[in-house]
Amino acid sequence: MPDASPTVGDLVAAFLNACGVQTAFGVISIHNMPILDAFARGNRMRFVPARGEAGALNMADAFARVSGGLGVGVTSTGVAAGNAAGSLVEARTAGSPVLHLTGQIEREWLDRGWGYIHEAPDQPTMLKGVSKAFFRVGAPEEALYVLREAAKIALTPPMGPVSVEIPIDVQSAAVEIPETLAPARIVRTRPSPADLDALAEAVAGARRPVLWLGGGARGADSAALRLADMGVGIVTRTNGRGVVPETHPMTLGAFNAAPPVEAFYGSCDLLAVAGSRLRGNETLKWKLGLPDNRWRVDCDPSTDGRGYASAHFVRGDAVAALGGLADRLTGRLRIDPAFAADLAAARQAAEAGLRANLGDCWSAVLEAVKAHFPAGSPWVRDITLSNSIWGNRAVPLTGSRQGVHSLGGAIGQGLPMAIGAALAEPGRRTVALLGDGGFALSLGELATLAQERAPVTILLMNDGGYGVIRNIQDARYGGRRHYADLLTPDFVALCKSMGVRHLKAASVEAFRQALPKALEGDGPAVLEVDMDGIGPFARPFAGPPVRDTEKSQKS
Repeated sequence: MPDASPTVGDLVAAFLNACGVQTAFGVISIHNMPILDAFARGNRMRFVPARGEAGALNMADAFARVSGGLGVGVTSTGVAAGNAAGSLVEARTAGSPVLHLTGQIEREWLDRGWGYIHEAPDQPTMLKGVSKAFFRVGAPEEALYVLREAAKIALTPPMGPVSVEIPIDVQSAAVEIPETLAPARIVRTRPSPADLDALAEAVAGARRPVLWLGGGARGADSAALRLADMGVGIVTRTNGRGVVPETHPMTLGAFNAAPPVEAFYGSCDLLAVAGSRLRGNETLKWKLGLPDNRWRVDCDPSTDGRGYASAHFVRGDAVAALGGLADRLTGRLRIDPAFAADLAAARQAAEAGLRANLGDCWSAVLEAVKAHFPAGSPWVRDITLSNSIWGNRAVPLTGSRQGVHSLGGAIGQGLPMAIGAALAEPGRRTVALLGDGGFALSLGELATLAQERAPVTILLMNDGGYGVIRNIQDARYGGRRHYADLLTPDFVALCKSMGVRHLKAASVEAFRQALPKALEGDGPAVLEVDMDGIGPFARPFAGPPVRDTEKSQKS
């Protein structure tokens, strides 16, 4: 009979409960069972058994993005922790507060290299490389301190994943659980009043100011909306979508590098970048023309001058900074009367360019998605042709927690992310835009989706392979296509075997009819779209946009 004394596993469960964590994801193993046994005995934690560690951490990542709280993933050690590494890279890229709890072998055999089962040489170095921080719990009495520090670091901007390694003998060791398990207080780096005064003075003196919002501004919805209502122009990167509702007349949405928008930047007299790294794939590899009068607002001082020179740098959390900026600018702005119309024209031209790239058939598909999209629902996207062309920009988002996208550029993360997003937003149906190639990479998580009965509608774009790779091979490799055609499963039979509703569309009209049905009911549904049946895009997408001069050099 097990010892009735509480263990470190019980302490982990109790601490997560104190943090408000009610859902965790992972894969059970002999080296994390004391923790998961405590989850089950405590009966206060929903544990989602993923089919792989990579999927589990993707779920925890998306859960954190949509909920705004801490995502938790539990893995075993060795290969299992290695399986999670790519998903930790994604969470770090996105700035997601994720707590990765990994088991470890007994301390007696640790780091001796004797070939103990699940042992990995120098695992801490691997986890340090893909995490914001790494901790190893060396003794039971260290556990609470480490957990508090790990959660604090994960949730402190710039947020990111933190890995905590707990040897199994520590997990099962008896420990006293204190009455107070409150997590450490999160302190945001607030900009100095003088810096905010200077920024406010600059914006007040501008006639055509634009605010570029990145993932660091997620959660600043109220303050950013106040600025947009004052007449400040808004543009976002993909991870900053919805901070200002994309239906607002003063936002360009995520059309940040479209040619009409770049031309519009030339008429602007100030650009304030808040919580964004100005990544290469959204700035034409840092060749996008931006206003010279650039202010940078970020809690990470290393962003000053990164990619683009900053005329001024304000160190501070973007959420806190935007609130202070809005307070200082109330009633002070003197916006050019033509600014709003010029911004709207630039966005309309960018949207028209997107529709031209799609062509009539795919424009009709997009319009059907926009017409039937459940308001406020999570919109999850994998790396796939349809997302790169239209999913990243053209379905309007109205909140900063709504959009979830594979920001690191890796395929196969969309399906598990959809599960995490759906469980973070109960009562809403999550919609996921996936390609057949990426779907196959995480196919096992379809069983997780079915088991959890998560309300997810998957728009599965099936072109029988890696469409973007084919297009790149056509554009840059003389049309020599290799390794991009894939054996495609019978998705009808696959979904039936797991009790997942399946619908199929091979024409625009069939898609229009099937989409409302795929969005109805409980549990998961897959709407498979035969891309060949609908037809080609008007303009093939062959990777992130680059300057024409760069294209000619590579062709």
